[in-house]
Amino acid sequence: MIDILSFFIFFFIICSFYIISSLGLNIQYGFTGMFNVGIAGFFAVGAYTSAIITGPDYADTMFGGFELPILLGWICAIVVSGLAGVLVGLVTLRLREDFLAISTFGIAISIQLVALNAESVTRGPNGLYALPKPFSRFLDSAFMSNLCYLIICIVTIVFIYYALERVVKSPWGRVLRSIREDEVAAEALGKNVFLFRLQAFVLGCGIMGLAGAMYANFVRFISPQDFLPIFTIQVYVMLIVGGKGNNLGAIVGAIVIWGLWSASDSLINFIVTPDYQTQAASLRIIIVGMVLVLMLVFRPSGILPEKKHLSS
Repeated sequence: MIDILSFFIFFFIICSFYIISSLGLNIQYGFTGMFNVGIAGFFAVGAYTSAIITGPDYADTMFGGFELPILLGWICAIVVSGLAGVLVGLVTLRLREDFLAISTFGIAISIQLVALNAESVTRGPNGLYALPKPFSRFLDSAFMSNLCYLIICIVTIVFIYYALERVVKSPWGRVLRSIREDEVAAEALGKNVFLFRLQAFVLGCGIMGLAGAMYANFVRFISPQDFLPIFTIQVYVMLIVGGKGNNLGAIVGAIVIWGLWSASDSLINFIVTPDYQTQAASLRIIIVGMVLVLMLVFRPSGILPEKKHLSS
């Protein structure tokens, strides 16, 4: 019984990182219509920021090892990821949607390459290890430690959800939706489209950075291989399946797709012999891709479509 409960706790902790990333993407893509394909990059920025702020001192690095409180590391991750969003947004947000996608994808790859080669800071492919985990020093049981971390994740998700709900229902949120629907009309009404897009982009990047920071302090080891482009694709599939423009849909989509991803992995390991499991692992991508295609054909608005807001 404990083993089953431990599995579900671990499942929902990992799922929570995708949920938070999906909520960040929903601000950018769901409400504002910005096609950011650099999610993995901002996730990595948050993860490495928290690892450097909270992690131990390594003999082969020139910077980091501050061993500061985890909460401070997460706050720094939000700030640094947001600042990265400012720099990227100032350069890319005036581009057309397709060029924005290409440029942000290139930036995400560049961030991963920097992490791979800046060995004096990130230890390159060897990664940063022995990162602190909340309450781990007070709890000897791995089960209780993970349970406490799950509670932290749930509280964080609830806070972000209600904060974003208030934001998107405010006049600021209505401007974002107007930009998504007709950028020219919004500009004709006197709205500074670029500024609003930049604000939404930075907010989303900060949330993605928080997800990365929470991931780093949970797994306690990060390397550049943790931030591959497949992560970006997964988050987009989660948002589209759940329902873009709906924060609850982003949460539901993340749970459904991560559940499908995990279940398909277990199924493949069960039906495929160990000699071919490495090659068969790619079937997970095919299965999730088929689900995405079916959703786009039969329910293009997602499981929970965006609610239509009538102006008063």
